[in-house]
Amino acid sequence: MAVDMNMNVLIVDDYKTMLRIIENLLKQLGFKNISQATDGTMALKMLREGSFGLVISDWNMEPMTGLQLLKEVRADVKLKTTPFIMVTAESKTENVIAAKEAGVNNYIVKPFNAETLKQKIAAVLGAF
Repeated sequence: MAVDMNMNVLIVDDYKTMLRIIENLLKQLGFKNISQATDGTMALKMLREGSFGLVISDWNMEPMTGLQLLKEVRADVKLKTTPFIMVTAESKTENVIAAKEAGVNNYIVKPFNAETLKQKIAAVLGAF
């Protein structure tokens, strides 16, 4: 099944430069509808009010971490099947395990490029 390049993608990071980088990578890959949230609380509100086909979230954020956001999404009946990719600067095994246990679909360690992002998205949504 082909990936819908018009789907709404939500990127979540408290670092504006990282939001810009990920948005630019997504645009390079062909995604057209990209929204940004600067923390987990804002992201959760946007997810509950809108319709998103993919969430790409940083792990380390305040006041709600990416892991807390993931747990909230998975606990919400309307949102629980939303594909979720976690982005982090840390590749600690316990973090990967915690994210997997919380229901993450995939995991990206910074820094990464468009090809890595494409592979991770393809693993979650299908080839494009």
